[in-house]
Amino acid sequence: MKFLLTFFILLQGTCLFSIGFGNSTSFINPDTIQEPEKVIIRKITFKGKKITKDRIIQRELLFKENDTIPVKELSYILQQSRKNLVNTSLFNFVILDSIPVEGTSDEIDVSFKFIERWYIWPVPIFELADRNFNAWLKKMDWSRLNYGVYLTWNNFRGRREKLIVYSRFGYDEKYELFYQIPYINRKQTWGTGMAIGLSQNHEMTYNSIDNKEVYYKSEGIHPKKEFFAYGEAYHRKGIHNTNWFKLGYTKLQLTDSVLILNPDYSFGSDNINEFFSFYYQYRSDYRDYKQYPLIGHYFDVSTEKKGLGIFNNPEVNTLFIQTNIRKYLKIKGRFFYSSGFSTKISLFGDQPYYYEKGLGYGRNFLRGYEYYVIDAQHYGILKNNLLFELIPLRDLSFNFIKTEKFSKLYYAFYINLFTDIGYAVDNYHTATNPLANELLVGYGIGIDFVTYYDFVIRFEYSLNIQGDAGFFIHFMPPL
Repeated sequence: MKFLLTFFILLQGTCLFSIGFGNSTSFINPDTIQEPEKVIIRKITFKGKKITKDRIIQRELLFKENDTIPVKELSYILQQSRKNLVNTSLFNFVILDSIPVEGTSDEIDVSFKFIERWYIWPVPIFELADRNFNAWLKKMDWSRLNYGVYLTWNNFRGRREKLIVYSRFGYDEKYELFYQIPYINRKQTWGTGMAIGLSQNHEMTYNSIDNKEVYYKSEGIHPKKEFFAYGEAYHRKGIHNTNWFKLGYTKLQLTDSVLILNPDYSFGSDNINEFFSFYYQYRSDYRDYKQYPLIGHYFDVSTEKKGLGIFNNPEVNTLFIQTNIRKYLKIKGRFFYSSGFSTKISLFGDQPYYYEKGLGYGRNFLRGYEYYVIDAQHYGILKNNLLFELIPLRDLSFNFIKTEKFSKLYYAFYINLFTDIGYAVDNYHTATNPLANELLVGYGIGIDFVTYYDFVIRFEYSLNIQGDAGFFIHFMPPL
């Protein structure tokens, strides 16, 4: 393992691989076209769709009827258009055929056949109250469960709209209503969304000591309540680049017990923090398939300002800038390599515990450090993966299932050798945060399973340079 650790620390690069997600594609072979050097798209047809509107599909295509396309570019344009449709998460399968028009040498018809997903998911909630599965698995406390109903209606009205009704009871209560409209103008470049909700907890994390979260529990009352509402707007002019704007309102309410345990939990050591926030993100996404990318690149940069000067008793004032860069490459045969770098910079120095998020939260963690949180004002992470395609993408049909939305699936398995390198900068809480201001390295091996409905599960054995080792499970792509 020392050899693997040394190898991966030295190996920094970029990678990707291309998968078909169970879709077969046929194209005109440019070598068979004698003349001319360009091809005309005579007709485009859509088959198999029952809900999705034509204009939603047409939005993702790089061509339209009567377009003239150079033969050299034809294969790329058709293939990329199919990938764009797969990445909408509206379809389990997208099958593309290009057919020469009889009696002509420069015209083709293009046909898409779809198997749409199941869009309405009234899912019972049965989830863990901890920040990730591995943190819960270490304690195996069955009382730390949430239950309720989570209704998601994707592709609402066939226009790629999304409606979410969330009602969660139990250990951590949460109620939320969310509605998103991806396109509100004729050119389909602007979209909008809005949400309102309330969360309240019987148990909450009030501090971190020795890089472990410390909890406070109250059976009779909720020590923490949070009301939130926001509106957002999206601008997506082409296919790959998106601007996201979000204006939100938050009211955080705490009991006295929380502030006695940690006076630095909120601004002004006050029971109520009320503030508006503004969030902006620019995203450039050229990955082949966002569910489990193998080839391409991704970049985003975002900033969020909490506290816009409207409420000042106490005044909330934070600002951060965050960025993610990822690259995916095919090395040779069934080997692929990917690398990603993430960083966050906080511009206003010391921040209360509630507002300061370092490593160990969401996707911002190092493999091998799943049991830890490293609170920090700034951090950087470099992740590296060497993938081997153990079982290439395959289709599987279940004839006893009547609906094609579930009877046909795709799946693939990958072996993943990885190493993560990170550094978190904390200038204020070093006495209780010993992993801050130290080089962090985690490495290991895992196996990844990918299938339809964007489902990914990873089983990993990880080690870190602090001497910890363990088996971990994740439900997202490694990068």
